[in-house]
Amino acid sequence: MKFGYTRVSTSEQNSDLQKDQLLAEGCDEIVCEVASGVKTNRPILEDLLGKVREGDVIVVWKLDRLGRSLKHLVDLVNMLMGKGVGLKSLQDPIDTTSAQGRLVFNIFASLAEFERDLIIERTHAGLSAARARGRTGGRPKGLNESAKKKALAAEALYVKGDMSVNEISETLSISKATLYKYLRYQSVAINAIKKPV
Repeated sequence: MKFGYTRVSTSEQNSDLQKDQLLAEGCDEIVCEVASGVKTNRPILEDLLGKVREGDVIVVWKLDRLGRSLKHLVDLVNMLMGKGVGLKSLQDPIDTTSAQGRLVFNIFASLAEFERDLIIERTHAGLSAARARGRTGGRPKGLNESAKKKALAAEALYVKGDMSVNEISETLSISKATLYKYLRYQSVAINAIKKPV
């Protein structure tokens, strides 16, 4: 079965061009999503990925409609190929249902890996150069003045024991992870059992 997937970034944008091309390609079913290109949460795409079976093909107008990045696209296509599902892009030379299309995709995957390796290499070189000049990377150790005040308040509320961890977090407008970080910073012994959340 051929499934078409369209995506537009905002509800003001129109997906008719994508739909028309997918219909002309002979898609049996077309799903449409409104989501930013960088957005990680795409429920319609997730639903489609759960629905496809071996022998199915997902057709997109362009690859940028499907993947957030080259790495995301590579991971997605590898997952589809593992399930025996093909991917075809109408505007790009990608069709994993053919040997030539798989070859082109593998070149893309190699480029993505090369790009990741280059970034890691440059990052390590930059850190080494900075260390050679006496600098260290990362955030400065400790807390700023505002955080220190919240850490004191977190300690007082936690030690008093009248409030749950959730209540303290909400009162101070911080996450539970930050609350525990502040308590460790203040050297507070964290109880194994607190009031029910």
